[in-house]
Amino acid sequence: MCPERIGFFLLLLLVGNLLHPVNAAWISIDEAIMGTKINVQIWHSDDTQGQAAINAVMEEFHRLDRKLSPYIESSELSLLNRMAANKPVSISDEFYQLLELSMDYSELTNGAFDITFASIGHQYDYRKGIKPSNKRIDQSLSLIQYKHIQLIPEKHAVFFKRPGVKIDLGGIAKGYAVDRGIKLLQQRDVKHALISAGGDSRLLGDHMGRPWHIGIQAPRDRKSMAAVLPLADSAVSTSGDYERYFERDGVRYHHIISPKTGRSADTLQSVTIIGPNATRTDALSTSIFILGASAGMALINRLNDVEAVIIDNQGNISTSDGLADLANQQTSEAAIEHE
Repeated sequence: MCPERIGFFLLLLLVGNLLHPVNAAWISIDEAIMGTKINVQIWHSDDTQGQAAINAVMEEFHRLDRKLSPYIESSELSLLNRMAANKPVSISDEFYQLLELSMDYSELTNGAFDITFASIGHQYDYRKGIKPSNKRIDQSLSLIQYKHIQLIPEKHAVFFKRPGVKIDLGGIAKGYAVDRGIKLLQQRDVKHALISAGGDSRLLGDHMGRPWHIGIQAPRDRKSMAAVLPLADSAVSTSGDYERYFERDGVRYHHIISPKTGRSADTLQSVTIIGPNATRTDALSTSIFILGASAGMALINRLNDVEAVIIDNQGNISTSDGLADLANQQTSEAAIEHE
């Protein structure tokens, strides 16, 4: 699981200003928050109101960073990691609900999604090329188990059943923040927007009459795309092994840690999930990467609200049943128009 995952390029189709009011325009901003690049783009007829909307989204990201970051000592998450093994710790309703949702995804994925991965994950330093020894991983592996987290509903409190357990919401927090930002824009009556946080994005409406075109990066070639998806009113998340990693003795050590091994999941290069909201696609993209192509695609095909594009270690691309059907339909329609 990862606190930062940037898995795709956003290709935006420009629409002529003659089709819209003279004072209407796209407004955008980039900022580094939650350990990644946050990008917000909206279409608004009033520059002042549009800028205020974007500022509100960025402040929401800052608020959630202060609450959920494992790197900010005063955050609720850091407080929980320091104290929850000693006694139950009461937390905010919002944080508690995110933990409940994380546990739900752990159950859905048979433990592939597990926020206690941080019990070992925090021992890696990808910038410095540092990893824990195999002995230390094996000694700590029993700490990775979501069932070590005890939720106490009546008090909105949390208790860790074993000393040494740590949690990290990197596999769901950015997606949640993206959804919160979209909700704020909807409350301000924004109809067309994109919010991205690293590898997690959500599209509000279309790109002024045309679909947004989302490019999935080729994992081993930063200048190329493996696929391009025309989308609207959707969320997209990509998990890959090519953003936060280092290599040693021919082995790639990256940030998506398998709860079963305490080591980097090693059968895939990239997983992209398309779905209704970014919280869901964020959690599932990490989970499928850990499950692997066969079990992961089987899970996606059982769910009726998400699709997947999986790239394995040989660079082979596979798509979920619904996405393949959609591609075939578009190809058929294009052929009919050509005739």
